[in-house]
Amino acid sequence: MKYVIGLDYGSDSCRAVIADALSGEEVSTAVKYYPRWKEGRYCDPRANRYRQHPLDYIEVLEGCIQEALSKAPAGTAEKVVGMAFDTTGSTPVLIDDEGTPLALLPEFSENPNAMFVLWKDHTAVKEAAEINALAEEWEIDYTAYEGGIYSSEWVWAKMLHILREDAQVRQAAYSWVEHCDWMPALITGNSNPETMPRSRCAAGHKAMWHASWDGLPSEEFLTRLDPLLSGFRSRLYQETYPSDTKVGYLTPEWAKRLGLTTNVAVAVGAFDCHMGAVGVEVKPGDFVRVIGTSTCDIMAVPYEEIGDKLIPGICGQVDGSVIPGMVGLEAGQSGFGDIYAWFKRVLEWPLEQIVAKSDLLDAVTKEKLLAEVADAIIPELTREAEKVPVGESTLIATDWMNGRRTPDANQLLTGSISGLTLGSSAPLIFRALVEATAYGSKAIVDRFLENGIQIKEVIGIGGISLKSPFVMQTLSDVLGMPIKVAKTEQACAFGAAMFAAVVAGVYEKVEQAQKAMGQGFAFEYHPNEKNHALYMDLYKKYQQVALFTENEVNQ
Repeated sequence: MKYVIGLDYGSDSCRAVIADALSGEEVSTAVKYYPRWKEGRYCDPRANRYRQHPLDYIEVLEGCIQEALSKAPAGTAEKVVGMAFDTTGSTPVLIDDEGTPLALLPEFSENPNAMFVLWKDHTAVKEAAEINALAEEWEIDYTAYEGGIYSSEWVWAKMLHILREDAQVRQAAYSWVEHCDWMPALITGNSNPETMPRSRCAAGHKAMWHASWDGLPSEEFLTRLDPLLSGFRSRLYQETYPSDTKVGYLTPEWAKRLGLTTNVAVAVGAFDCHMGAVGVEVKPGDFVRVIGTSTCDIMAVPYEEIGDKLIPGICGQVDGSVIPGMVGLEAGQSGFGDIYAWFKRVLEWPLEQIVAKSDLLDAVTKEKLLAEVADAIIPELTREAEKVPVGESTLIATDWMNGRRTPDANQLLTGSISGLTLGSSAPLIFRALVEATAYGSKAIVDRFLENGIQIKEVIGIGGISLKSPFVMQTLSDVLGMPIKVAKTEQACAFGAAMFAAVVAGVYEKVEQAQKAMGQGFAFEYHPNEKNHALYMDLYKKYQQVALFTENEVNQ
C-alpha cells in the first residue's frame, strides 16, 4: 500500500487529502483556517491590500497533516511516499539570501510588506501599467505569452510596488519567491533563492518567463522599469519545471514535525486551479472552471492545435503548466462568489448596526438572531430569484466589483448595475449579479472560441459548483453548454496528490495518475434552449452596459 498527500492552499484555508496512490480512494482529509487571516490582520480592503503571514502557512501545514494522519488507519504515515502543493497565485514574498520570507525575521514580523501578497491584492495597479507601457515599446514583448496585458495581481508588479513603498524591506530583500515554490523548498531544505526549483506554472503565467527569450525579462528591461529591480534577475532563476519534477525529500526536521518519514518525495508546486484541472482529469477540449471567491479557467491544449497562436487578453499560455507535453491556458474572473458575498454584507449592515444595538433583545438572543439571518440571506435570495423568468427584470449588472482579470485585465474597473426602478427588490438585484458573473464567463469562453481554441465541454470545480444549482443552471443557460460538476470538493488537492504519485515513482506520467486516481463527476447541468436564446439578447445589453461602464464611468 502506498499513500500520497495533496495540499491545497486556498485564500482562507489549507486542505490536506491523503489518498491511496493506486486507487485514488480518499483515506482522510483535514481543513485548517489561517489564524491571522481569519482575524483580518494585515489586510485593508479599502486600499485593496491583502497580505498573509508565512506563519499561517507553516502552522496549517503542520495542523492539516497531523489531523489527516490522526483520522487515517494506523500505519498510514509510514506508507506515505509523496507530497505536492498547490497554492493561490500570484502570491509572492520578498526573501533574504537564505530564502527566508522577511516576515519570519523578528524585525519584520508585523510588517505587511514583508508578507506574502495575496492574489487579490490590487495595490500594484500603477506598477502593472508601467510594465505594460514599457513592454509595448520594447523590442521583445515580454507580455506576449501572458495575454499581452500584465496584471497588478502578478509578481513583478507586486514586488516593485513594495520595493518602492518600504525602504526597510527594500534594504533587507535579496530576492522573491512564489508561495507554491516556497512550500516545497521549505520542507526539503532547498530554499537557496538561486537553486530552489521554480514552478513552470507560476513563472510562465505570472513572471513573464519564456524559453524563447532565455527565461525572465532581461536585466535591461527590469532596470529600465525601475533601477530598484537591478540584480534581481541574477538572484532568481533561468530554468523552470513542471509539477511532475521532484524537488527532493522531506528533511529529518520536517519529517518529525509532520509525523512522516524522510522517504516522502516532494513535487514542484503549482497554482491551485492548474492542479484542480488535473484533479478532474482535464483533457484537450475541456474548459475547467474553478469557481469560488473568484474563478480561474484552465485548458490543456495540444501543440498542434495552438501552433503559434497568441490568445490576447488571457492570463497566459505556458508549456507544461497543467499537463506536461501540452500548453496550459489560463483565464478567469476577479470576482465571482466574492460578488455574492459583497451583496450579503450590504444586506447584513442594518442587522449589525441597528439590531445589535437594540435594547429589546438580550445579548444571547441578538447573537443567535444575527447568525440565523446571516446564514439564511443567500438561500432566501436564491429561492426568490429563481422564481423570476429570464428577461422579466430590467436589471443588468457587470461583474467587475474586484476589477477584471480576463478578457483584457483591468483592475481599475468598477462594477455597475443599470435598470434600477422603485420595484427593484433584493432578489432581483441578486439575480442580476448572478447573471453578471455568467456573462463575464461567456466573455472568456468567446475569447477562446474567437481564437480557434476548441471547447468541447465545461467542467465545474468547487463549492459553488456543488452547492448552488441556481448559479450553475444560469451559467449553463448563458453559455449554452452542458456543465459537468466534479464529485469532490477537493479537486485541487487531488490534482496535487496525482503529481505526488508521479514524483514518488508510482506512475511515469500524470495522465496515468489521472486515470487511476480520478474521482469522477457528481452530476451535469444542461442548458435550457429557450432561456439561452433570451440570454443572448440580454448578453448584448450586458456588453453595452459594460462598454459604457469601462469607457465612460471608469475614466
